[in-house]
This record gives sequence, C-alpha cells and structure tokens, in this order.
Amino acid sequence: MRRTKWILASCLTLPLLLAGCEGDDGTNGVDGADGIEGAAGADGTAGQDAVASTVALSFLGRYETGEFDESAAEIVDYDPATRQVFVVNANSGRVDILDISAPSLPTLVSSLDLASDIVGAIDALTDPAQLGAANSVAVSGTTLAVAVEADTKQDNGYVAFYQTDGTFLSAVEAGALPDMVIFTPDGNTVLVANEGEPNGDYSVDPEGSITLVDISAGAGSVTAANVTHLRFTDFNSGGSKTLGSDVRISSKSASVAQDLEPEYIAVSADSSTAWVALQENSSLAVIDIAAKQITSVLGLGYKLHSVPGNELDASNRDGGVNIRQWPLRGVYMPDTIDSYEFNGITYLVTANEGDGREYLTDATDATDCTAQGGFDFDDGDCFHYLDEIRVKDIEDTGATIELDNLSRFAIDVATLTADENLGRIKVISTLGAIGCPADSLETTGQPTTGCAYEALYSFGARSFSIWNGSTGELVFDSGSDFETITAQRLGNDFNATNDENGGDDRSDDKGPEPEAIEIARIAGKTYAFIGLERVGGIMVYNISNPEKAEFVQYINTRDFSVDVETLVDAGDFSAVGDLGPESIRFIAAEDSPNGEALLVVGNEVSGTTALFGVNIIDND
Repeated sequence: MRRTKWILASCLTLPLLLAGCEGDDGTNGVDGADGIEGAAGADGTAGQDAVASTVALSFLGRYETGEFDESAAEIVDYDPATRQVFVVNANSGRVDILDISAPSLPTLVSSLDLASDIVGAIDALTDPAQLGAANSVAVSGTTLAVAVEADTKQDNGYVAFYQTDGTFLSAVEAGALPDMVIFTPDGNTVLVANEGEPNGDYSVDPEGSITLVDISAGAGSVTAANVTHLRFTDFNSGGSKTLGSDVRISSKSASVAQDLEPEYIAVSADSSTAWVALQENSSLAVIDIAAKQITSVLGLGYKLHSVPGNELDASNRDGGVNIRQWPLRGVYMPDTIDSYEFNGITYLVTANEGDGREYLTDATDATDCTAQGGFDFDDGDCFHYLDEIRVKDIEDTGATIELDNLSRFAIDVATLTADENLGRIKVISTLGAIGCPADSLETTGQPTTGCAYEALYSFGARSFSIWNGSTGELVFDSGSDFETITAQRLGNDFNATNDENGGDDRSDDKGPEPEAIEIARIAGKTYAFIGLERVGGIMVYNISNPEKAEFVQYINTRDFSVDVETLVDAGDFSAVGDLGPESIRFIAAEDSPNGEALLVVGNEVSGTTALFGVNIIDND
C-alpha cells in the first residue's frame, strides 16, 4: 500500500518525467505460466487457548508423626507410579514412605533404613552409628536418591540410591554435610550440595562442594568411578577464578573454598546448567554440568529497606504491627531456589530466608568456656564465633553507629536504637563496619572499640525474588508483601514463631522467614508456592511474567488460638495444625492419585506432612 501511494504522488508531482502515468490504458498482456510451487513451510508452534483462570489451595489432610520440633518431616518428593510420598525424617535418620492414594488420609507404609543399607554398601563403614541424619530426598522415574550426612558432620556423607518400591540399589560418597540432592531433568545426573559447615569451636572447617553422580547407566551400577567432586579452590586467593561482587566471605575462614556453603540446587530444563545457592554467602554458584566445572560465583547484592515497598517490622517490642522504612540493607541469603523458563531465558526463584553463623560448644561455666577458646559464655553455651548482634548492643562493645541518613529515621542514635525502633533487630556484625582493630571481627565475629558502622545489614530479605539466570540480574522482588499480607490476615498473630503462639515474636529476627519454593505450570500459567517457616502458611504467586509477579493466595492451616506448649506436654498436639513448612512438592493432575493437582508440604516443627488440593478457578 505504501508503494502504491508513492507512485500516485510521483505522477502528480513529476508529470514531465512520468507522462505515461495518465496515458490511455494499453492492451492487457497474456498471463505468464505459474511458477513451480515452493516447499511447504514448517508448522508453527501450536497456540494455547486463553483461559482467564487462577488457582486456589484447599487443605485435604495430613500425616502426623507425633514428634514435635524434632525435624520429623522435612524434605518431600513423590512417585506417581506407586502413589507414594517420600519424607525425610531427620529425627529417625530414615525416609518415611506415605501412601497418598486417598490424599485426605495419607498413611505410613514403611521407612527406609538408610544407615544399615549404606554401611552394607561402603567398605569403609562398619557401624550404622557412623551415619547421621538424612537431609534430602529426590525422585526421578523409578529411582530414589537420598542424601545422608556422617555422624560427625565435618566428615564426608553419602548418597544412597533406591528403587521407588524401596529396594536398595547402591551408595556412594559425597562431600561434607550433603544438604540437598536433585536429579537433572534428563535423569542422567544427580547433583548434591555439600554444605561443609564448621564444627562448634571452628577448629575443623571442611570445604563446601558439589558432588556429581553419573547414573546414565543406571543407579544400580554406580560406583566411585561415576562420582565427581567439584571444589571451589580456584576461587581461593591466588586462584584462577574471581568471585563476583558482594559475595560474602567470613573473615574467620581459612579460605574461600572452606567458607562457601552450598545449600540448594536448581537445574535448567535442558540439564546443562545448575545454580547452587550459597546461603551464608548470599550468592549463587553456576555449574556447567557437561564440563563438570564451577564457572562462576555471583553475589546477589542487597535490598534497601529504606525505600518505599521494602518496609519491614524491626522490633518485637513495638506493640504489634509496625511495618515501616528503616536504614537497613537486607542480605538476600536464599535457602530454597527453583528455576523456570520464559521467552527462552531461565529464571531463578529464591526464598530469601537469611542465616547467621553461630558456632558454639557446651560448657559448664565461663572458666570452662575460656579454656575451650571461647569468647562468651551464656547459660551453658560457649561461643567461639558469632556474626550477629542487636543494633542496641553495638555501642556496648565500644563500637559506634555513624549513618549518613540517620536523620531520616531518628533524631539521634539513642532514639534509633530504642527497643521500639531499631534496637532489637539482629544485624550482621561483620558487614558495614570500618576502622576495626586487627583480628577483632576475624576472631570472634563481634565488634570492639574502634569499629564504626556506616551501614547496617539485616539477615534475609523477608521476600521471594526472581533473577535472570544468565546475568544474575534481579527482575522481581516481593518487597514487603509477606509481612503486609500476614499482618492483614493474622492480626495479632503476625510474625509469630513456629514452636509457640504469640504475635510479633520474630520481627526482630528474620520476620516470616521464607524457606521453601516450588514452581508449577498450571492451566497455561506459571505459579510459585512459597512456604513461610516461622509464621507458617503458603504464599501463592502468579509468576508467568517474571518482571510482574502477582499475589494470588495466602493459606495457613495453623491454629493460633491453642496453647502449643500445653498440648505438647499433654502428648497430643494435633490441634496445632502445621508448623514450620520446610519443603513443597507439586503433583500435576495427570500424576495425582485423585486426578487433581496436589501440593505436598513437609512441616519440620509439627512433624506433619500436609496435602492441599490445587483448584483451578475460572475468572470468567
């Protein structure tokens, strides 16, 4: 059309050059022969019917172990062929197997005797007592993988393989404190995050690492020859690789490799790349799975709680809900991470829990503590290293608080550090300070005279975030949503802890503590389910557009009206409901025993495994 208009205009403006434009019509020529028909084009991608729908969770039922605050229900996974849920019971050192053929009435079928099976398969082990707790479980096809730590956590742990019918297959050695296990989507590789946590007096600090197990020939034939341990030694001082900016390294540690602590793993849909959450370091390690290499370590930066949208409640002594801006920088420190693809890009979703470093031993008194090399004795605990401090206690150490933006929040430091303001919140003692004497923070983690805090950094971000997996760029954060929504829904029970009822208890710590993440594709949309470890409950967000996630639902099956301690003492706390969600597993409708999508949640404190229906709600 544009070309036709240009010709007409040309005929009007250039009559001498284009006189033929207005001449008589000539005789029409003979049509030419048709050309050869071109090859058929490829079929386009099938479209999807537009559906104006959302989802809503509804509680169906739970299995109760009867164990309170004993980590009796942590990580969960599911096998559709047997209709069984596998639940890590760290208290017993086993994996409980639940039949969920009737989702409203899950029942215990059996438990895997992990220690005995592993000892029978590993020549170096002679006694089940050499094994510690199970930490993680994962299912791929008919294969089950379980991560088990050593009784001495600083020793190497193991990965045990089973068929999903409970038949033991094999076991291989992993790194120190294997904390999470996952299969690649193609089922050929198992990855294990080995946290490598120090012992109580910080005298033994193993390296954090990633274990890769090649199971392409079948898990039953796996030996040590199929195992590769990825170390972070290239990032040590003088090494060939450099850490990204804002990767938090403790000054107490002997090396970068010893300080990095892998916590959780997400894998790309094509099984080529893995991302590992290094929680205490507030960073992500990127793994090239085929090359069996750690390619980079990316720092996640900080969240400004001083700007609108990022507010928090900083005190448990302020009379209730008081969500407002404060001069704090939140350190994301994600626990669980997951991934999904949108428009050809892999995005990572993180639950920004936060975690401090607290290393201590038992002591009879202060003298005993000093003899052990500790620096502080408190009610039987001898502290050897601690990187948290309440804001109001900073000046008691001889350190000072010198914030450039103080006047925005308080008339002076004394007002800022009052209990009802910022005084009660715990911040990271090793960040934000300048001028500290040599070996002060490095030795104990605590400030001394001479330290001046120019910024205050709090643990976690009280949110979930979405990151570009290729660049590490933050594309979405839920801001103050979790505290705002729970305050609206729960009122006086806002920011309760997870082992007793009573509101505002965790405001001075890490708030609701987002812990678990699960991503699911439902009716053409992508949803994130986030478990709040302290106050409890599941947040649901539509994350179909990574840059514009939308809140959908908050559901909490906890009963805030009962006296938890009294019920526990009486030996029957079933009325409490579910406390301390630790992990979440989505079951698609086609894999579900009742033909409807389900959500399975392992609750660490109540020792319960809860099942929810995932209902599709038509918005038309």
